[in-house]
Amino acid sequence: MSAATTAPSARALQPPGEPAPPFAHIQRRLDMRINAVVAILQPGDYYVAAPGELIGTVLGSCVSACVRDRRLRVGGMNHFMLPADQSDGGRVWGESASAATRYGNVAMERLINEILKLGGRRSDLEVKLVGGGRMLDAVTDVGARNIQFVRRYVRTEAFCVVGEDLGDHCARKVLYDPASGHARVKRLTRLAGRVLAEERRYQRDIHRTAVGGDIELF
Repeated sequence: MSAATTAPSARALQPPGEPAPPFAHIQRRLDMRINAVVAILQPGDYYVAAPGELIGTVLGSCVSACVRDRRLRVGGMNHFMLPADQSDGGRVWGESASAATRYGNVAMERLINEILKLGGRRSDLEVKLVGGGRMLDAVTDVGARNIQFVRRYVRTEAFCVVGEDLGDHCARKVLYDPASGHARVKRLTRLAGRVLAEERRYQRDIHRTAVGGDIELF
């Protein structure tokens, strides 16, 4: 998986109607450059794409898992900031998606369960992992802990990891096509400072229920 990997140029677009819960808050845009609807994830989000949709986000020390059922060609992506929450074994009842899914264990569980609800099978899932950058040496290396967590998670669950772009001192822009499994990753320089500022704010507010980012992606 590299910056050279691109999504197919011809796609059958779906009308950008309102997605069903738990995805009603996800912003979706028609990107004319790639002729596709793109769902934009902020920290704490996860999303399973409708037919014809792509999913995009920007990552610093956060990690995204791109997960698809290769038989059904259905999948999605998450965006989490911290490795794990231990509340009730990681099942944080009564919290919004953006609150509970700040944590990797909850974000992974909920994304996978949504794919299984659509008829996916665990044995048919394939995973790509992106993010976990160390933005500045002076900042606690949350990225390394996220990488350690997600690698341990997929290994324990025996999922097939088909690609990863993890670590290093950089932010990343990700565009994922669940139907094909293609992921395009662009390493960022100009937005690195802005991503770091957002992550510092997010870390400060991590125990509050209303957290969201405002980074423009596309």
